Amino acid sequence: MAVHDKIGAMTEEMTKWRRELHACPETAFAEKETSDYVAEKLLSFGLDIYRGLAGTGIVSTIQRGKGSSPAIGLRSDMDALDITEATGLSYASRNEGKMHACGHDGHMGMLLGAAKYLAGNDTFRGTVHFIFQPAEENEGGGGRMVREGLFERFPVRSVFALHNFPVMPEGTFAICKGPMMAAYDVFAIEITGKGGHAATPQNVKDPILASAYLVNLFQSVVSRDINPMQAAVVSVTEIRGGTSYNIIPDTVRLRGTTRHFLPAVQDRVEARMREICAGVSASFGVAVDLVYERRYPPLVNTDQETEEAVRAATMVAGEGRVLTDITPVMTSEDFAFLLKEKPGAYMGIGGGNPRESGRLHQALYDFNDRILPVGASYWATLVETLLPK
Repeated sequence: MAVHDKIGAMTEEMTKWRRELHACPETAFAEKETSDYVAEKLLSFGLDIYRGLAGTGIVSTIQRGKGSSPAIGLRSDMDALDITEATGLSYASRNEGKMHACGHDGHMGMLLGAAKYLAGNDTFRGTVHFIFQPAEENEGGGGRMVREGLFERFPVRSVFALHNFPVMPEGTFAICKGPMMAAYDVFAIEITGKGGHAATPQNVKDPILASAYLVNLFQSVVSRDINPMQAAVVSVTEIRGGTSYNIIPDTVRLRGTTRHFLPAVQDRVEARMREICAGVSASFGVAVDLVYERRYPPLVNTDQETEEAVRAATMVAGEGRVLTDITPVMTSEDFAFLLKEKPGAYMGIGGGNPRESGRLHQALYDFNDRILPVGASYWATLVETLLPK
């Protein structure tokens, strides 16, 4: 792998940053200590910073050359998850019930490494904006940064993101053109009937029975209402109701998520769910209240920027170590909001199963520090190829 020599020499330092960030995980829009840490590092590199977008967001800029044009953006997420860490590591979370279980600590470490390298070396001409974004998990911090004027304050030609993919071989890269990750919607349903004694069901309007039919009927949306060639998911992930063996409750609550790539599919899924709720309401004599919220749009990589990202990754990882046509996935990413506004590309970097199965969002996960210089070199190479001296 063609890791920049000067970045390779920073591996121990980047590892220290990453582990210190790992120890202070904070969730959506509460990343105060994290934001302060990132800001202090950027200032120590001699960079100016802008704070306040989406509350805890940071943008730092390097300009080289007359007019400092064109400009690109490089984005890292900052937030953690509501998970109790079980790694037993010396740098494990000190914030109870919070954990960096998705590798955002590593993403910050890689982008900080690239920022330090680029700040200290005159290797490009143009403008680079380093975007440290809060609240990627569930709360759409990327969308809030855009709404609060990210690209008005910091205009860019294109924008890029890098995320660890721990199940891929260490130091490899992966991407595809077009849709890469699905849109993310959520729903909450309250079914209100008439409770009573479980031994006399003829006297009640049973919300539990209605909820069972509702969950089953939702599965017909994907299997019978959506073209089999168009992907969609409807998942009920939470059911709450009842307090005892012999009591039929008044109310049952359900929550879940839907995923899809196409606006027409999204519209059809929501419409059919509403029709099913109305039908169950009429059939069982219960009230069914559906709240459907459209959260993240699909993440769509543009062709030219995907090719630019592949070129930079290949220069770092080597031929044959960059997958360019991976299958799109039904997970979601709020970098999609930035890609709705600007051309760009979202790249995956292989982590190589550093702990347990390597799965994200679980209590034994830890980022593989060996890929920190690989990711930072990708960022630096991307800048140097898109903004050549």
